[in-house]
Amino acid sequence: MRESGEDYLEAVLELEQELKEVRITDVANKLKVTKPSVSRAMKNLQADGYIEQESYGTIELTEKGRVKAAQVYKRHKTLTHFLANVLGVSFETAESDACRMEHILSNETMEKLSAFVDKNSPDA
Repeated sequence: MRESGEDYLEAVLELEQELKEVRITDVANKLKVTKPSVSRAMKNLQADGYIEQESYGTIELTEKGRVKAAQVYKRHKTLTHFLANVLGVSFETAESDACRMEHILSNETMEKLSAFVDKNSPDA
C-alpha cells in the first residue's frame, strides 16, 4: 500500500473516534487535500477491500481496513512519543516527522522502537 493510502486510512480511523459519520469532506479537511483527491483514494481503498462506501455516502473501515489503520496509527503515535518525549523534539516537528517516518521504517525497527518506548515510558 502506498503512503497516501495509509494516511487516508489513519485519517478515517481518527475521524471515526471524533464523529458519528465520516464523509469525504471530513477527510479532505483533516488531511488538507481536495475532495476529488479523497474521492479517488476512497475508490482505490474500496477496491482493495479497506473501506466500504456507498456513492457519496459515509466512509466505513472494513475489518481489513481497521487492522491496517490501527497499525499505521500505532506507528505514528509511537514515533511521535519517541521524538517528542525521548529526543525532546517539539511536538509539531515530532508529529510532522512521525507522519513521514511511519511509512518507511521496517517492521523490525518499529518493533524495537516500540519495545524501547514501552520499556522507558513512565507509565509502563
